Amino acid sequence: MPSPMTDSALARLPKMDRVLAAPALAGTPWRREIVRRVAESMLGRLRTELREGKASDAVDAETFAGLVAEQLAAWANAHPQRVINATGVLLHTNLGRAPWSRAAIEAAAAAAGACDLEVELDTGARGSRFSWLRPVLSAVIGAPDVHTVNNNAAGLLVACTVLGDPGGVVLSYGQMVEIGDGFRVATMAAAGGCRIIGVGSTNRTHLADYEAALDPTRGPPASAILWVHLSNFEQHGYVTDVGLPALAALARARKVPLIADVGSGSLGANLPAREPTVAQYLEQGADVVLASGDKLLGGPQAGLIAGGAQWVERIRRHPMARALRPDKTTIAALHATALAHAMSDATGGVPALPLHTMVAVTLESLRQRAELLAARMGLDGAAVVESQATIGGGSLPGDRMPSVALRLPGRASALARRLRVGSPAVVGRIDADAVLLDLRTVDPIDDDVLVAAVGRAGLGPVGGER
Repeated sequence: MPSPMTDSALARLPKMDRVLAAPALAGTPWRREIVRRVAESMLGRLRTELREGKASDAVDAETFAGLVAEQLAAWANAHPQRVINATGVLLHTNLGRAPWSRAAIEAAAAAAGACDLEVELDTGARGSRFSWLRPVLSAVIGAPDVHTVNNNAAGLLVACTVLGDPGGVVLSYGQMVEIGDGFRVATMAAAGGCRIIGVGSTNRTHLADYEAALDPTRGPPASAILWVHLSNFEQHGYVTDVGLPALAALARARKVPLIADVGSGSLGANLPAREPTVAQYLEQGADVVLASGDKLLGGPQAGLIAGGAQWVERIRRHPMARALRPDKTTIAALHATALAHAMSDATGGVPALPLHTMVAVTLESLRQRAELLAARMGLDGAAVVESQATIGGGSLPGDRMPSVALRLPGRASALARRLRVGSPAVVGRIDADAVLLDLRTVDPIDDDVLVAAVGRAGLGPVGGER
């Protein structure tokens, strides 16, 4: 039962007509019905908080109108907004993973208006949105055919739905991984109706387990084999799994396709050598390889389905593929990213992509930048510290690379928040009692902006703009 004080506070809630007529909402560019809906929603939340004891008093109409105006102003800010990534995580999932190259940004901007998405300009006939992208990706990846969907989860969904029909796919329990936000690979693979046949155990799966799932004498056999990269964790100790070459031999013997979900999709270049490229996964016997566009490829969010033409064409022709196709700006940015890989000989073998630039930068150059920035921020030499960066984004678990960071003293949590809510936002990481700004993930063209942002956060004197 609400207390008398609660009843009194509820009775004093502002009337809607007075809220809408308050000076704080006068001249607002928002449509009146939108303002009313926002105000009613906020008023409903306040009413609930009063009843639950989470608020102790109501506010007057003028004050409440100001709160509504603040909410509308927050909505009006463009989102997602720009962030300076100083975390040391090169592919930070929460910060948008791979930053795009200038060429990719310009290509997407050009395609944002009217563009030749599905028309052949020389003939005027209808064309395919993939007509220019598909051959470039095939050449860069080293695959007979490539189809593109809107992310790697979509690639897994459509590949298993199509190639796992009718018997389903066989998947080791040791590869039923869960990644960010509760996403489980087996759940996505089954989302289109594909049957998942789990074999082996968490830590040990043998070739005989796969053979049993493909044996028609033991029940309806699987129609495909699914092999999944462990992505963001590793297993050690009493562990056994089956490599792709052995699975490929079994798949050929049973005349079923082998699908390899490799997640990150390396094309090589200067990224850590221990991760095979998409082409190498195909060479090991995978019929279809699934990979992301916004991880080791260094481009926009996309899902790449690379492999034999007979398998990729089946996937391309399925109705689900149309529902999962990428938009024109993604296609334009991915095409520009593929060209950067294709022309990397002109840039010393390192693709002209931010991800590859971050990996390639030397410790000495990072240290020199850090010393200059520390001086401009009014920090002494002790603020320049060694750090450890990582690829991130579910790519290359355990991989670390030496880096250099600025150590900002002060109340770490409060300072980190002031940096995050600034404009532009700066996201570092908290280490003990300090905020670290790892320079490996900060573009040098943002150094002046970083200095100014740290100054606004209340760290002390900052140098002038260069």
